[in-house]
Amino acid sequence: MSDQPVGGEGQGRQQRFGAALLRAWSSRSFWNDVIVMVAAFILALVVGAVLMIVASPDILAKFQYFFSQPMDALSACGDKIAAAYGSLFSGAVGSWSALAETTARAAPLICAGLGIALSFRVGLFNIGGQGQAIWGAIFAAYMGFHYHFPMWLHLPFVILVGVLAGAIWGGLAGFLRAQFGVNEVISTIMLNYVAVKALGWLLNLTFFQRKGGAPISPSVDATATLPRLGDSRLHLGFLLAIIAAFAVWWLLERTKLGFQIRAVGANPDAAATAGMNVALIFTLVMVFSGLLCGLGGVVWVTAPTINGFSSPLNTDGVSTLGFDAITVALLGRSKPLGTVLAGLLFGAMYAGGSQMQGHAQTPIDLVSVLQAVMVMFVAAPMFVRAMLPFLKERRAKTAKAPPIDVASATMATASVEGSAA
Repeated sequence: MSDQPVGGEGQGRQQRFGAALLRAWSSRSFWNDVIVMVAAFILALVVGAVLMIVASPDILAKFQYFFSQPMDALSACGDKIAAAYGSLFSGAVGSWSALAETTARAAPLICAGLGIALSFRVGLFNIGGQGQAIWGAIFAAYMGFHYHFPMWLHLPFVILVGVLAGAIWGGLAGFLRAQFGVNEVISTIMLNYVAVKALGWLLNLTFFQRKGGAPISPSVDATATLPRLGDSRLHLGFLLAIIAAFAVWWLLERTKLGFQIRAVGANPDAAATAGMNVALIFTLVMVFSGLLCGLGGVVWVTAPTINGFSSPLNTDGVSTLGFDAITVALLGRSKPLGTVLAGLLFGAMYAGGSQMQGHAQTPIDLVSVLQAVMVMFVAAPMFVRAMLPFLKERRAKTAKAPPIDVASATMATASVEGSAA
């Protein structure tokens, strides 16, 4: 009888040790990913600086006599880079109005990015966020300017109808994939075209047109416009984006459906063998994905501008919201927190890009170049580690870490889950 407590104590110590190793391993992997993302951002800024120098005829002219007067060229490069990135930083986070503008630009990107990220988690490549956002914006705009209710009823009604429109459009692609095996890439591309052409057709109809015959819709009523804080651009849409991110995290990490989504994303054949309805999960995920992208379109069309009125729909629809959302989801590694941070980063770059163009005479297209280079680096972490030796060394040290006792780690995980239950 004296041996039993000792054995139980030893087993408990082994379980605690395995759990501690799991936590340490997860933490090291997390911080390694964070460092790689920061390094990708810095490398993108370096590439952008090189492009600014190459694209400036005045600076290139100074390099013609570099060996006789090197400081002229170097100081010109420094002034150009400092002016451009200083304006970018100032326009993004340099003041309260800049921060509010950043959140306003980020809100629809976060909503739509969450929808794309959710589809990535189940192994589907939803590039139809553009069409889903357009339909969300179309229905939200129509319900916003055609009907007239008090705000407590009108705004929720507009949001609900808009997200349902996006959910139906996304669910259509999911249904085609689940029931008929239609590749979601092809179906969502075609559905994007349908949404764009449908918007152009609607804008030429009198009931969807502003008075005057121009292909532009009326602005939504004040009762259907998202409330904002004071006279700033910080509005309710940003709060909705944060709530949506929490909801996606809760769905993936705290529900049975979320476990099934992750299982199907890891291996759909194994999930089907385990008894999961893969076709239903595909359809549900595309419905949720379309709902979130539709929410992005709703926020786009109901968000107040600096003068307090919302922007009307035109032939540009929601600009490139759906395609930018793919980039946001990729940069955020298809995780809710990462998507929020990526959306804020892109919102900051859009907000600061206008000031960078005006103050530093830098092309606004440079912002798109920075985004593309950043995503390229984040998508190729091995390339980033190869370029930065200290990251390579960190990876080598991680590889030499003592192996985890899988048995004890499994028991520790089971005991933790049992206590949580």
